[in-house]
Amino acid sequence: MQELLNISDHACDTAGLFDGDSSRLTGILQRFGLSGVELMITGYGDPAFFPMDKICGVHLRFWPNWLDFWLGNEEELQKEFGSKEQIAAIFGEDRAAWLALWRENMRAAVHVGARYVVFHVANARTWEMKRRHFAYGSAQVIDAAAEVANAVADVLPADCLLLYENLWWPGLTLTEPELAARLLERTHHERTGFVLDTGHMMNTDTSLADEAEAVAYILRNVERLGGLREKIFAMHLHRSLSGAFVQKVMAETQGEKMRPLSFEEGYGYVSKVDRHEPFQTEAVRRLVQTVAPEFLVHEFLISSLTEWQQKVQRQRMSLWGGDASE
Repeated sequence: MQELLNISDHACDTAGLFDGDSSRLTGILQRFGLSGVELMITGYGDPAFFPMDKICGVHLRFWPNWLDFWLGNEEELQKEFGSKEQIAAIFGEDRAAWLALWRENMRAAVHVGARYVVFHVANARTWEMKRRHFAYGSAQVIDAAAEVANAVADVLPADCLLLYENLWWPGLTLTEPELAARLLERTHHERTGFVLDTGHMMNTDTSLADEAEAVAYILRNVERLGGLREKIFAMHLHRSLSGAFVQKVMAETQGEKMRPLSFEEGYGYVSKVDRHEPFQTEAVRRLVQTVAPEFLVHEFLISSLTEWQQKVQRQRMSLWGGDASE
């Protein structure tokens, strides 16, 4: 099992965290004895900043509300984004232009030597997120996601893993085995599997109160996958016990008029739901030992190098014991 860190090629990370000095990242990897990184290639940064021998995987770009565009639902798109010009700025002029962005992202992943790429399978309009009342169901999102993947994954080498990641919106949650199987069955790329995101799975059950409950819940869902559990090649490891907050917001918004959220509102809400906190107890050991992924990514929200290292050390102490710094 290779332990990795998540990072992006955006200037907020390369300049904001490392001050343009990639040796600072190398130093962190050496301190904790980690193999490398899962890099998000944003399309707005410079992946060449990172040593290629440290890039194990690439997290592809993600459009949270994309299915209306894919299905040509102009009325709903304009409700969300405001104008045809803004829609085109986000997705491109048409399906072909949007698929070209996907191919460009995948080609960039191939160029840096990624052994796997991560593909989010979820969809939500911004005004649906707080209420958790969604227009599209998981099967519809999964079928459309497979269409997108099949249209662009031909640029991946045959030995590169295409890994679908679970979220808590309609799409792949990994809590419904038949839908997980459906996604793989409809995908043409031969080496296809899953990234199990532990925090995202916690977000599917708002009753979870502590790490022991959360780990037991995740492992029940993994067991229900049956043979599909062998398709979990990677794990995004972090904690997100935000159920009380989610329930409170759901209750508060039931009577509100639906309206699109601004980027700041949407990001602010999602970051309080999807907390990306380190595990604090040894309950995480049973989770990792049972799933035994090939790639284990310590995935946190990052605001400073000091905080980042503290989170990595805390989670690795919970996982391995000791000070986990070497």
